[in-house]
Amino acid sequence: MTPPSDADQPAQQTGTVQQTGGAQQAGAVSQAGANRQAAGRSGHRALRRTRMGGVWVGLALSAVVLLLLLIFILENEQKVDIAYFGAHGHLPLGVALLLAALAGALLVIIPGTIRIVQLRRTARRHHTAAQQAAAERPGPASPATRDQPPDGGR
Repeated sequence: MTPPSDADQPAQQTGTVQQTGGAQQAGAVSQAGANRQAAGRSGHRALRRTRMGGVWVGLALSAVVLLLLLIFILENEQKVDIAYFGAHGHLPLGVALLLAALAGALLVIIPGTIRIVQLRRTARRHHTAAQQAAAERPGPASPATRDQPPDGGR
């Protein structure tokens, strides 16, 4: 593979003013050169992540977790006795452990959800109060009224 030529490389940017077609461009040219240099390194444009892409990855990971849970349940088919607040029953070991894990997750999710709702309400209250305070404060005068004398220019 041959090394890239100078024509393939973006121009080195310096603090001097560059001339293009007789017009002097300092900041715009250096910014454009930096963008080209960053894009040229990878050879591809950076792709933005989207919500649908995140949903797709989440669904794929969920399918893998469900498959692993199914294998766990099928490999642990021994019957166990379950007693809960006076209720007695027989369940496969895998199902009993899965139900215990779900109960533990609910013990974390329910208080966490309640706390998130509390924080969102507080944030919304603070945001509304800040907007009302900003609306009540007199803002800077517009340029047209600032230049006129207080008597309306008569």
